[in-house]
Amino acid sequence: MLTLLRLDPVTRKRFARFRAIKRGWYALLILATATILSLFCELIANSRPIMVSYNGSWYFPAYRFMPMSAFGQSNEFGDEDEADYRRLKQEFAGTENWVLMPPIPFDPIENDLAHYDTPPPHPPDGRHILGTDSTGRDVLARLLYGFRISIFFALVVVLGSKIIGVGIGLMQGYLGGWFDMGSQRFVEIWSTLPFLYVVILLASIFEPSFALLVIVFIAFDWIGITYYMRTEAYREKAREYVQAARAMGASHFRVLFVHLLPNCLVPLVTTIPFAIIGGIFGLTALDFLGYGLPVPTPSWGQLVDQGLQSGNRGKLWLSLSPFVAIVATLSLVSLIGESVREAFDPRLYVRYE
Repeated sequence: MLTLLRLDPVTRKRFARFRAIKRGWYALLILATATILSLFCELIANSRPIMVSYNGSWYFPAYRFMPMSAFGQSNEFGDEDEADYRRLKQEFAGTENWVLMPPIPFDPIENDLAHYDTPPPHPPDGRHILGTDSTGRDVLARLLYGFRISIFFALVVVLGSKIIGVGIGLMQGYLGGWFDMGSQRFVEIWSTLPFLYVVILLASIFEPSFALLVIVFIAFDWIGITYYMRTEAYREKAREYVQAARAMGASHFRVLFVHLLPNCLVPLVTTIPFAIIGGIFGLTALDFLGYGLPVPTPSWGQLVDQGLQSGNRGKLWLSLSPFVAIVATLSLVSLIGESVREAFDPRLYVRYE
């Protein structure tokens, strides 16, 4: 494993140059921080509290169901319903018991209708900083959860597609012959399939889900990287270090992934940020068209769709909120991609003698 991760001096220089490009480095830090924080959305936006202190015991309901009877609540239908934490917080006022709610005390699928006299969507106020959507759900909570879904969807798609594409592209360039000819014809045929039509067809047969959309995106996104890796492998396999490894009896697997892959990283690394942009934008577009994640899953595309509906044209918070979130995220990824491309430019490390 350490051998697979060992980088040559030129590659280390490229990563060092990327860190020296401040706009890309800071964009990476901001995006990485936001991605890590999104893992704890339940502690930021949730109708369940972070912590409850009741009769000397501490409870952490953010990630688990707690019945009403656990805190001395009841209703006419029994004690199996989940505790009403907002009412519980009011009941605990002035006692030794307390409830610590998240900064945004609403989850992304909760309809907050009882507080208002008018139908949703409701404009921003002290209760909902970015207002509510067409069904009374908190827009800020849906943006936060939507970011988590979008960024991890893109990361999973990119990881899966790059693994497949890199493996096939390296084998095409290294093995050549009939394998290269046959696999290249398959790639050309597969690339002619219309992506949107396939998604519409699958959506009419199966209910769209995160896993199904990931599989569909991977099935189409692996193609592009194969052309780059195939070209790199064709060029690198004629180098002396590959010939030496083969002469020493190295297996094809070792030659491909220990010797060739570290020297073919330039197209892989430079295309990853832009592939992430494609994944985020693709999921948002499918959600906007109604072929993405099912309702009420938090989605930027669904918020954009609500903001563009004829009855919501004057509700600017519905359209501006997801627009700003999408632009900010894609801008950060674009800055990272441009910096990576600049840092990995092979012309910076070529010497003419």
